[in-house]
Amino acid sequence: MTESLGPELLLDLPGWGSRRGAVEEALRTAIRDGRLVAGTRLPSSRDLASQLGLSRGTVTQAYEQLVAEGWLTARQGSGTRVAEGAAESRVVEGPAKAAVRPSPRHDLRPGRPDAYAFPRQAWARAMRHVLRQAPTEVFGFGDPRGRIELRTALASYLGRTRGVRIDPAGLIVCSGYTQALGLLAEVFAELGVRTAGMEDPAMDDHVRLLAGRLRVADIPVDRAGLRVDALRASGAEVAVCAPAHQFPLGMSMTPERRSELLAWADDNLGWVVEDDYDGEFRYDRHPVAALQSRRPSRIVYVGSTSKTLGPAVRLGWIACPPLLLEPLTEAKRRARETRPLDQLALTRMIDMGDYDHHLRTVRRGYRLRRDTLVAAVRSGLPGARVRGIEAGLHAVLELPSGRTEQAALEALRAASVDAHSLGRYLRSDRHPPSLVVGYATPPAHAYPAAIGALIRALA
Repeated sequence: MTESLGPELLLDLPGWGSRRGAVEEALRTAIRDGRLVAGTRLPSSRDLASQLGLSRGTVTQAYEQLVAEGWLTARQGSGTRVAEGAAESRVVEGPAKAAVRPSPRHDLRPGRPDAYAFPRQAWARAMRHVLRQAPTEVFGFGDPRGRIELRTALASYLGRTRGVRIDPAGLIVCSGYTQALGLLAEVFAELGVRTAGMEDPAMDDHVRLLAGRLRVADIPVDRAGLRVDALRASGAEVAVCAPAHQFPLGMSMTPERRSELLAWADDNLGWVVEDDYDGEFRYDRHPVAALQSRRPSRIVYVGSTSKTLGPAVRLGWIACPPLLLEPLTEAKRRARETRPLDQLALTRMIDMGDYDHHLRTVRRGYRLRRDTLVAAVRSGLPGARVRGIEAGLHAVLELPSGRTEQAALEALRAASVDAHSLGRYLRSDRHPPSLVVGYATPPAHAYPAAIGALIRALA
């Protein structure tokens, strides 16, 4: 049997009837069962005959019959494919599936950058360079901490822009913040940590991730940031917080509160996980250096490209205190590897200045979007107030007196606008009824319409 050069196709031929009939029925069954979906390209008659050990004429006749019946299509240059609508509707047994709600027209959810702003050309240039110049070892298993090229570039970049004090050997590259937090939860549990204090409110997915390994203590925040008195009272051995820009309330931890948190870490030999999720985006104040710069031995600094480039580039990093480096490296070795080609592409963008250029460009655009939102609320929603706007990609919209979050969400749903309630992030503390509005997600040409729809729905 000669080796097939086209796509492979596994068919279970029935043991009855003619060979041609067996091929036809096997293809019909595969289409009905959903294994061959509409548009799937099938092997050529020569290739499928080779794969099945049949004559080419048998397969050709089977294809022709199924084209005539509407199961397949055959076009010059496109090959033979499964026809649209060929599969019969199937009854799905078990619980009825919930109705799928259509996607809203205006996406103002927080925590998402503008995907249209992804630096395609710079990324493509970097990736082309990497594919030409990368050593062969890149395509195998490497250092679980990540490529030394990226760790070196990040150590310099983070020191220059965020004040982080770290040697490249102390950095671990991971696949985004979620993997970083999972690795930390795993290592802390192995070291005997029982309780992690986490800001309330916080991202619910992150709370659940920590709760899978540790007891989570809800630590309230006030205008100065995480309340260290509540952290002390909780008995937590780890504090997870975002000092530069609390999510979702948006305040920056005050200098006095930062000193209190460092004192807690020193007094209790506690660990602080610093989530610097959008530290590059600040508008009305000077950059606030990472807390890690003041206590590298007790603070685990975590960042990622999810806001700067987008979630499609799954890259993050952990600046490890020396005592955590070995167990974190071992945990990363056991976890999913972070794509080395993406690591080298980001390295190239940093080294060539393309990453800084991209950040300057999108920062200007996001500031204009924020100003548009604030002006629209001021003119169209008397009694409403916008908070947490000094930095980041979202704002908290405090609703006028007498409005409820549920009523606001229903009005937005009717207007095909998607935003979040503040209540979805709260676990214990209370705040005035508010919405968390992301102003980065819609493309630039659709943003004014999205804000207009938001204001009209709430007004």
